Amino acid sequence: MTIFDSIILGIIEGFTEFLPISSTGHLIVASEFLGLNQNAATKAYEVIIQFAAILAVVMNYKDKFTLKKIDLWSKVFVAFLPIGAVGYIFASQIKELFSVEIVAIMFIVGGIVFLVVEKFFLKDESHLIDDVEKVTMKQSILIGLAQVLALIPGTSRAGSTIIGALLVGLSRKASAEFSFLLALPVMSAVAAYDLLKHYKEFSDANLVTLGVGFVVSFIVGYLTIKLFMKFLEKFTFVAFGIYRILFGVILLLTLS
Repeated sequence: MTIFDSIILGIIEGFTEFLPISSTGHLIVASEFLGLNQNAATKAYEVIIQFAAILAVVMNYKDKFTLKKIDLWSKVFVAFLPIGAVGYIFASQIKELFSVEIVAIMFIVGGIVFLVVEKFFLKDESHLIDDVEKVTMKQSILIGLAQVLALIPGTSRAGSTIIGALLVGLSRKASAEFSFLLALPVMSAVAAYDLLKHYKEFSDANLVTLGVGFVVSFIVGYLTIKLFMKFLEKFTFVAFGIYRILFGVILLLTLS
């Protein structure tokens, strides 16, 4: 992996991790395009950029990390449990799903779901919860169950979480914020697991490349969270639905 590869993948991770367009799907496609193989260097790199994304959330929501917010974090943890359990039990089966074709199909499916939800479920926003701290335990559990779908490559963790949150009565803003916070336990678990599994491979990795990837992913992720929240103040998720469908179709066409 070169410095150029590190910058490109860092930008993609930072930009797509918190948007409902599947960071995993984009990274799979980008890696194929760049001709990168899954070796010690790429495994170490993936762990590093995941930690960078985690730090981006922490820096954006520093006010949520106090003992006064224990109720909020208990709900976030409950929402994490379904994907944590299913991901651990079916880890080997999930890995077999990783292919560009499946990513393309799930991009399209997810895009259609966003358009349907925007058209039929968000006409009246007056009853929606706009404060992430007012989410109930029941809503957290349902959002967590929806997040399990993110184990299918191309579905998007942020996308499935946001859709689940919208369907149980959260506003676009609250749905996005809950998705950001829920990224912490999910990504921490994945990064910690990968670190324990591949820690020896860090000795074979280029530290400069890892450092560049970390910095780029953090900066882009930090800015993306802020810009995404500004975007949702004026716009809907329709643009993301359309993008997902177009991206998926283009991928399928390149495979044919």
